[in-house]
Amino acid sequence: MGDWRDVNYPVMERFFTVQGEGAYTGASAWFIRLGGCDVGCAWCDVKESWDAEVHPKVDAGTLVDEAVQSGAPICVITGGEPAMHDLTSLTLGLQSAGLRTHIETSGTHPMTGTWDWVTFSPKRFKSPLDAIYGASHELKIVVVNRHDLQWGEEHAMKMPPAASRYFQPEWDRRDKVLPYIMKHLRTSPSWRISLQTHKYLGLP
Repeated sequence: MGDWRDVNYPVMERFFTVQGEGAYTGASAWFIRLGGCDVGCAWCDVKESWDAEVHPKVDAGTLVDEAVQSGAPICVITGGEPAMHDLTSLTLGLQSAGLRTHIETSGTHPMTGTWDWVTFSPKRFKSPLDAIYGASHELKIVVVNRHDLQWGEEHAMKMPPAASRYFQPEWDRRDKVLPYIMKHLRTSPSWRISLQTHKYLGLP
């Protein structure tokens, strides 16, 4: 294997913001959104990320240098589906530079790299691999309709006991789905609601 800095990744965008979702909501973070996804969620708000070939290749060295310069203590790798790529070099560089490595994945590809935090967000459009459950720190279920609540419970049963559990209203349906998420929480208090706080704040 050559220098980790020379490994390239298709990058749609990278930016400084706050983590808007899950356990680290409100924490400053540098986001790297990789191109490529084979899950195909109908309600995806970044469908332009799906085709990896249309996004420029950026070497890991540049990505790590930018993350360090951002001043954020956390680097979140997202997509698309970031686990489609071998992320060993990228996480090696980030952790060597003292940054926390976080990933959001649908769990449909084997995990590579070394992670401080794994957000597992399964999708109905493609089944996750069994190995993702034990490797995850939080489960995030995007709620599009009331059937997603029981579907989320089925995934939660496979998660480590200490893992956080979040129901996240799909942004365009949030007013419709929030009432029955609230009703579900009455009998399932181990769940929390995750809101896309960055969107409320007008941040990327």
